[in-house]
Amino acid sequence: MSSKNLIQINQFCVYHEIEDTFIAELHNYGLIDIIFQEEEQYLHPEQLPTVEKMIRLHYDLKINLEGIDAIAHLLNKIETLQQNLTNTQNKLRLFEHHFKE
Repeated sequence: MSSKNLIQINQFCVYHEIEDTFIAELHNYGLIDIIFQEEEQYLHPEQLPTVEKMIRLHYDLKINLEGIDAIAHLLNKIETLQQNLTNTQNKLRLFEHHFKE
């Protein structure tokens, strides 16, 4: 995998003025994935919104990593439930349309 589109963790931490240990802890909790290449650590660009949200939770709202883990789990559960609801609503519409004819 090329590091061309990846975000170097050191640069990310400097930009956001955070410790790189915070990113390592997020990884240890299983909240984010870190890519290790040639003695460097990188993030996928798709993870940026999630990581930035976790930075705000931790540094701005003073939520510890256990709290961030719980919040992330609940948000994922809500997203799954919303997807299931949308799928169910779509099936219901098809069902209703079928019986109107």
